[in-house]
Amino acid sequence: MSIFDVKFLAMKVIAEKSLNKKTIVIALALALLTACFDEGKVENNGQSAIQTTFASKVDLLIINGTVYTGDSSQAQQLDIAICQKIICGLYPSGEHSIKAIKTIDAKGKIVSPGFIDPHTHSLSELLSKDKNHNLNYLTQGVTTVINGNDGGGPVDIAAMADKLTANGIGTNTALLVGHGSLREQVMGRAERYATSAELKEMSALLTTAMQAGAIGLSTGLYYVPGSYANTDEVISLAKIASHYGGIYDTHLRDESTFNIGFTAALAEAINIADKADIHLHLAHIKALGVDVWGQSEQAIAIITQAQKNGTSISADQYPWLASGTKLRSAVMPKWVMADSKQAFHQRLKQVDLAEKLGQEITENIRRRGGPDSLYITEFTDKTLVGLNLLQVAELKNLPIVATAIALVLEGEVRVASFNMSPQDVERFMVQPWVVTSSDGTNGHPRKYASFPKKYQTYVVDKKLLTMAEFINRSSSKTAKILGLSDRGKLKVGYKADVIVFDQQAFAPKATFSQWNNYSVGVEQVIVNGTLVIENSQYQDILAGEFIQ
Repeated sequence: MSIFDVKFLAMKVIAEKSLNKKTIVIALALALLTACFDEGKVENNGQSAIQTTFASKVDLLIINGTVYTGDSSQAQQLDIAICQKIICGLYPSGEHSIKAIKTIDAKGKIVSPGFIDPHTHSLSELLSKDKNHNLNYLTQGVTTVINGNDGGGPVDIAAMADKLTANGIGTNTALLVGHGSLREQVMGRAERYATSAELKEMSALLTTAMQAGAIGLSTGLYYVPGSYANTDEVISLAKIASHYGGIYDTHLRDESTFNIGFTAALAEAINIADKADIHLHLAHIKALGVDVWGQSEQAIAIITQAQKNGTSISADQYPWLASGTKLRSAVMPKWVMADSKQAFHQRLKQVDLAEKLGQEITENIRRRGGPDSLYITEFTDKTLVGLNLLQVAELKNLPIVATAIALVLEGEVRVASFNMSPQDVERFMVQPWVVTSSDGTNGHPRKYASFPKKYQTYVVDKKLLTMAEFINRSSSKTAKILGLSDRGKLKVGYKADVIVFDQQAFAPKATFSQWNNYSVGVEQVIVNGTLVIENSQYQDILAGEFIQ
């Protein structure tokens, strides 16, 4: 194909108005890629690999590795060629004469697509000057992260994309639009349903965000202010996300017995998806607290039946028995947090509310396993980090409720709450519609170690998943859920996000006492065709992109 042929194909693709932006990008990439090939030399080798003869050297060649393409159930012995940002060739190892500017010998190592984390809270790092490499994710093998989960995140997607691009980022990121952020921008933290005018304003903001490249709508119906919304409000907004091909990602209104109950919250989410005709993705699926232990079986049955009825549903899960959140979100009633921070703190001090507050806070602590199961993971007073709520109460010589209130009044407190049963975690883990995530937050090792933790515990030790299943549910299945059509697989024409890891050494190093230790065992990380970790050493290169 000559350069003139490439230009003609590009103009033809752009002129085809029925194609969306992603299709155009992929078509242009493939057209430019084809220009590197000798005409008539492309052929299928009969082994699910594409063999191509190039007119010149490829940029990067990975040889001799044990390859999992992301969608195959078996390992393959393949060599992978990368041209600029694109995977441009897959060959049976040794059965080609391709030359490369740089060659990586992956003998004895696993080669797979870069992992995709559908639920992170890494936007502040990506926007910073010293942490925008997102190295805690790169060292887990994660090359793409999603932000804007739980109803939070930016409303102005275009402005955020510009900031990320200007600063440079270490991993790719895509953005969800947060329902809570929309609500707060339009009506603050008011404890009431939206008016028709307010819903219209939120709808306009969401439309603009989707047009700017957001991949869907997220809700945190457990959190303030999302918890103040009714189902109809969410359905209206989800319809807009659906119109633009987005997903509906939700932190359920209840994962326990805090308000409507776990299974009722699940039914609400399915109803929203059905009414809006949108894919439902359940964030960090879990049965939280002793009241709902064992309800994983019922939840799985509900989801499976809904899928049979035609609802498109998936979920993500982090491989830990402890959740993590802010202390106020964990134990404070939602009504007390309405309106401003000043109003919230004033209610905590009101004598006439003390009895009601005490009863509800006590019950919320019980739901989470008691005061000795709530460990402080981040707080301004570092002497309290690592202690549980019971220990802090004894140290301060205060009742449990008074201690919780005092801590919230003093500043932001993050806690890890040991509230899940191993049986529930494992039941969800093996479902074919559940993928890997971190929900990474400061103070919890999940931010630094979720992917190797899942590998070590559930692939190596418990053998609940095979290597191929683990990789599939950490890459290609996640990409399909999110609508990332050119990532998540080792496939010709796809973006070159590739990792090489040592299956014997791939392991978490973060713990609840040392939550921010980098994971080990990932030796090479390639992001958009650029080698950013080489021989386990970060190369100080920001190769990530804003994706949509």
